[in-house]
Amino acid sequence: MTTFSPVIAAKALWQMRIRKRPFVLSHAINTRCNMKCRFCEYWKESGPEMELEDIFNLLDEARAFGILAYNAWTVEPLLREDLPEILAHARGLGMITSLITNGLLLEKRAVELENLDYLSVSVDGTSSYREIRGVEFDRILPGIIKAKENMINPLLLNCVISGKNLDDIEELLQLAMDLNVKISFEPMYEFGNIGNDTWDDLGIRDMEKYRRVVDGIIEKKKQGYPIINSITYLEMARDLKTTYSCHASDIILDVAADGSIENCRVHREPIGHIREGIANVWEATREKRKKTSNECQKCLFFGYVENSLMYDFNLEVMRHYEWM
Repeated sequence: MTTFSPVIAAKALWQMRIRKRPFVLSHAINTRCNMKCRFCEYWKESGPEMELEDIFNLLDEARAFGILAYNAWTVEPLLREDLPEILAHARGLGMITSLITNGLLLEKRAVELENLDYLSVSVDGTSSYREIRGVEFDRILPGIIKAKENMINPLLLNCVISGKNLDDIEELLQLAMDLNVKISFEPMYEFGNIGNDTWDDLGIRDMEKYRRVVDGIIEKKKQGYPIINSITYLEMARDLKTTYSCHASDIILDVAADGSIENCRVHREPIGHIREGIANVWEATREKRKKTSNECQKCLFFGYVENSLMYDFNLEVMRHYEWM
């Protein structure tokens, strides 16, 4: 089992700060999903997916480039039958493996994830879950419980706060406590190519109530609830203000399902392709990535923010850093 440690933290800093290379390979592993969430743009973009051998080559090249963490995500990784082989290959290279899932297939496939270090399940509500995701929450809870039994490291519930689930947050926090799992929060990001009617229905509009809810999360964090967000981040999320320097494109190599290399989840313009070679694309786009980051209004995707704070040696994040 590969876990985070001071040694790995030192390697991460050496890779990013000295070698100026990414530490994480974030791979959009497929273009299919078994949910059709209104707020998500990814399932609408069906297209080609990399073959298994191409993914093996990607992992080999990424590891040779110094990348130590592999994150499989979007659209729904558990729909790939060969996922266990991909995770085994990454683990065999000495990479930390992580996965983000909607959880619908977890009960069926949890036993196949023996080469997975960290698992994140998107859980945006309890009573509001059906309205947000289109299925009953009871459909994913058994899979979460089964996956937890098979994981060595803590399982993570990731909640996207919207206008629909503000009344569910306390129940989700209690659920995390009862299940003995971790939980994270981030505000809903309103993608520009999704209709305003969706955001008028799902978006955060009652700002006073929203701030009260996030203040409650901060208080629960101080009380010892298993919330992995830093207080620095939660205060930014509460105020919807991005007072940080974004280093996402310095930390993470984003690869789409067809092998395109993208700047980040927000600026999805391809900056190259894996067939050109990771090292070549990384060096050729250094100035472009820097310019994009400097001009960006910055998002509140918690993994980008927390890791950027870590990159800039934020003391709170460094003292209490957990898997992002």
